[in-house]
Amino acid sequence: MSEGAPAGIKPRLRVGFILAGDKDDRSRPIHCSWQVLSASVHPVRSSCGVAIARDAPLGDPRAFDHIVVVGGLLHGQEQIDYVTTAWLRRAAAMGITLIGVCTGTFALCRAGLMDNRRVCVSWYHRQDFLEAFPTHEPVSDQMFLDDGDRITCSGGGAAADVAMHLIERSIGRPAGLKASHILLMERAGANGGQTRLQPQPPTLASATRFADPRVRRAVLHMEQNMARPLPIAQLAARLGISSRQLERLFQATLGRKPQDFYRTLRLRHARALLEAGEMSVTEIAIEMGFSDCSHFSRHFKNIFGISPSACHRIATPDFAARRAAPDVLSHGGIRLFSDR
Repeated sequence: MSEGAPAGIKPRLRVGFILAGDKDDRSRPIHCSWQVLSASVHPVRSSCGVAIARDAPLGDPRAFDHIVVVGGLLHGQEQIDYVTTAWLRRAAAMGITLIGVCTGTFALCRAGLMDNRRVCVSWYHRQDFLEAFPTHEPVSDQMFLDDGDRITCSGGGAAADVAMHLIERSIGRPAGLKASHILLMERAGANGGQTRLQPQPPTLASATRFADPRVRRAVLHMEQNMARPLPIAQLAARLGISSRQLERLFQATLGRKPQDFYRTLRLRHARALLEAGEMSVTEIAIEMGFSDCSHFSRHFKNIFGISPSACHRIATPDFAARRAAPDVLSHGGIRLFSDR
């Protein structure tokens, strides 16, 4: 649900939509049909403020081949009512495929419908997911995951990937290709392989410059597991190769051992956090998975030629005052933006 912008904040961008009638193309649901479902008779208001009227109440789940749960806000309000949760459990028991889009995956997990399954989560919500479901290991390098009667999607543009996937699977590849061409989308995984990789945030963009896809995926896994660094053997297992193969790949591509590269990534991210000034040196050492401050400081100085404390003082002389009155929005300890 959306409560609008916080009091005193004026929108910086205001948009009006005019919905034109589709007459010439004659687009209409012929091979597919869909309905907006809700346990409430009232319109469902999204987090962006758009109100959508329901087409039907929660009836017999067997009327659908797939049921999609679209994500909403994560914090501060009830996410999904008990009637809907019970209905989703009933649908799962009937073998209906459930699809979680963006934080809709959180709703499926809270309902106990993703136990012992892989879950696709956006890199942006990865830390939120780990905090809410510590026993699950999210996948944050794919656009979506198809696990039979469960499909999870990272959200955003990845919802279109899921739609194309369903069209190809249910109607046929020609229909899926036509739809993707109309949407100006590139298709991946057409032969049952991996889906497209998620676009990553700026701190993860370094992985895109590596030609070998296994090295790219290894670096993404490294950067998504800073606080609890993965053992190299576990990292290799996630890629389906041996530790020795992974080491050879890194030596051939980067001229470095994977564990050395991993440590450097953590130290570079630590420096960004120090320069942001929202955390203490000790907090950053813990956040980056170092066992103690001395261990962190030694490696940091070897790489950058300056101690973490000195870097922190130079970058944030007013650190104490800013911690007392923070004016930035942050996520997972990383500064995102400020209104100043």
